[in-house]
Amino acid sequence: MESATTETAPPVTTADGRKRHRVDPDTDLVSRAREGDSAAFDELVEKYTPKLYGLVYHMTSNHEDTNDVLQDVFAKAYRALKRFRGKSTFYTWIYSIATNMTLNFLKKRNRRRAMSLNDVDLAIENDKEFIEATSKSDPVREANISELQERLNMAMQQLSEDHRAAVTMFDIQGMPHAEIAKILGVSEGTVRSRLFYAHRHLQTFLDDFRK
Repeated sequence: MESATTETAPPVTTADGRKRHRVDPDTDLVSRAREGDSAAFDELVEKYTPKLYGLVYHMTSNHEDTNDVLQDVFAKAYRALKRFRGKSTFYTWIYSIATNMTLNFLKKRNRRRAMSLNDVDLAIENDKEFIEATSKSDPVREANISELQERLNMAMQQLSEDHRAAVTMFDIQGMPHAEIAKILGVSEGTVRSRLFYAHRHLQTFLDDFRK
């Protein structure tokens, strides 16, 4: 996996077949932040907190842990920012830091204690769209949806940290294989392999619920 000090990004191929480097929309903010402009870094934090929160939360399934990890992610990014050379986009760089730190956190957490269902926050229960969509449903259907979400969370926790990361980025955040490969520091083939295994595991875990 890429560290916070090394970034590589392949050039973009244009319609006429020529290659050019990808334009990073965060260049100005990053430059100002590197010069000590704390307001510029705050803008980057505000911009990427929602997506990074989704990434970390779907890997940890715990809001408190997510907040702790994100605080550490942005602190590390701030300290390492002067070493960022723009060979990749800031987006890829910060995602790499977040993914790496979350994976390390999960490995330490799993060594400390086994996950129990009480540790898993069911975010969907507080999701506005979910509440609106089910407010007119009958109690049996609501119970079934809640149970399905519970089983999905349980199934995700059965995956290894690396497989959970791939599923989170691809299925939940909609990232393409190439971007996931860059962030995880693996080949696209490895990403596809992890997704295939993870999808098969999740499907098997949920088979009983479908019957």
